[in-house]
Amino acid sequence: MTRILIADDHDVVRSGLNAILSGQSGWEVVAEAEDGRKAVELVVETKPDVVILDYQLPSLNGVDATREIRAVRPQTEVLIFTMHESELLLREALEAGARGYLLKSDARKFLIAAVESLSQHKPFFTGRISLALLNAFLSQGHAADGALTARERGVVQLIAEGHSNKEVAQILGLNLKTVESHRASAMRKVNVNSTATLVRYAIRNKLVEP
Repeated sequence: MTRILIADDHDVVRSGLNAILSGQSGWEVVAEAEDGRKAVELVVETKPDVVILDYQLPSLNGVDATREIRAVRPQTEVLIFTMHESELLLREALEAGARGYLLKSDARKFLIAAVESLSQHKPFFTGRISLALLNAFLSQGHAADGALTARERGVVQLIAEGHSNKEVAQILGLNLKTVESHRASAMRKVNVNSTATLVRYAIRNKLVEP
C-alpha cells in the first residue's frame, strides 16, 4: 500500500487530488494539510511514502517544508506541486530534498506517473521541467552568495503574512532578538529598507500570494 499525504491551502485542490489518488489500486491518502507546518507534523504522525506539496503554503512554504520533512523522515519522497515554472524554485526544491516537480497545469497528464515514480524512489520531471533543470544547472550551479538562508526566508514569509516580530518568534520558537537579526540580515541581502518593500519582495519571489 502506497501512503500519500496532500498539502495545499485550497480545499478544492486537495479534494480533487484525493479523489484521483484514492481511486488508484493500492494507494491510500492518509492525511491532508492546509499549511506547511501541519504537513510536517502529519508526516511524523502518519509516515507517508509520498508527500505532494504545494510550493506556496502558508506558515512554511513547500521548499522549507520539504527540508524539514526530509530531515525527520528521509524515506518519504516529496513531489513539489506548483503553478510556477521557475528555475530558481526548481533548484531550491531539489536542494531541499524534493525528487519530483510537477506543474499544476500538467497534473491531468502526469500526476499518476509522478506519484508512482516517487513511490519507487525514482525522481520524476516532465520534459519541460527537465529542460528548466538543465538550464538552471548550466547557468548557475548553486545559489548566489546573497541568497537568503532557509531561516531568513521563513522569517520573511511570516512577516509578509502579517505577523509581528514577536509572533514570528513564537511561531518559530526563537527569541525576539534572533528574529530581529534574521529580519535585518534578510532586508540587507535583498536591499530593502521597509516592511512594505520586504512584503513586495516576498510576493515577487513567490514566498506568499498577493
